[in-house]
Amino acid sequence: MCHMNVNSATTPIESIRHSIAPELELLNKKISSALASSNGLMNRVVEGYLKTKGKQIRPILVILTAKLFGEVNDRVIAAAASVEMLHNATLIHDDVVDESKLRRSQPTVNSIWDNQIAVLVGDFFVSSALQQAISTGDLRIIDALAHLGKVLSLGEVDQIYNARYHCLDEKAYFKIISHKTASLFVSCMKMGAYAVDTDGEPLARMERFAELLGLCFQIRDDIFDYYESKEVGKPTGNDLREGKITLPLLYALNRTDLPEHDAMLELSKKELLDEEEIRTLIDFAIRAGGIDYAYATMDRLRDEASDILRTFPASETVDALASIFDYIIARRF
Repeated sequence: MCHMNVNSATTPIESIRHSIAPELELLNKKISSALASSNGLMNRVVEGYLKTKGKQIRPILVILTAKLFGEVNDRVIAAAASVEMLHNATLIHDDVVDESKLRRSQPTVNSIWDNQIAVLVGDFFVSSALQQAISTGDLRIIDALAHLGKVLSLGEVDQIYNARYHCLDEKAYFKIISHKTASLFVSCMKMGAYAVDTDGEPLARMERFAELLGLCFQIRDDIFDYYESKEVGKPTGNDLREGKITLPLLYALNRTDLPEHDAMLELSKKELLDEEEIRTLIDFAIRAGGIDYAYATMDRLRDEASDILRTFPASETVDALASIFDYIIARRF
């Protein structure tokens, strides 16, 4: 399977954004008004943050799911706003924990202001997200958002635990990325469907699609860590600096047939790796076929996702969901 080039003039995400431009305009107005307050400092921080919004893949999924099952309405926009604000809250808090200075090549809230303000702004986003979910009047949407907050936290705690205790189990890796990344995509599908009163077996199919999409998103993110890239906006080997062993290296370390296996396994268990040791492990993962294995895994997951989409009648929305999957595997940042 060839991996599509996303450096063309218009990426699939841009095409999709263009096709749902009115809905996205409503979404961004909803987010701005939801985050408006009588506090001048909070408004300054929020306005600065919203200028650097990303591709908004998650609210796009809420909108596309609603279009797959019905018509976009006010509840869909409120649900999309709530999940995007909760997602942004986790990013703001993550930047504090990781002491990150940049995100999407822009200064983080904690680097412009300080950790105290960043944590409070993140909390403000969480509360605003809950208010938007409540505004839908649908307990299923509120429950999906509240459950998501719990699962995201558990995924991060599991990752810290596995890093500290050097767990090299592929099942454990998939459980973590299912919690910390895929759960967000699954919640988007659920909230979009609930907002147009769809439940049951068709939604269950799309929840599995979303799970596969989220797993691929995180595997692709993990691959970035093995290569230098200005576009990604974070240094190579960052995961290893934090003690996280992701799929390419995990595969390599489980290859007991390689002569350097024992030495690399011991090195991976060191508490603090220097730059040369990080480079050694990255080179080992690439040499042992870890990147190829990660791509093959994504292709396998994508094939299952394509089979799911084929169970729905052909439509522009189904095509858009398929192209998001391709884009996520091929993206460069």
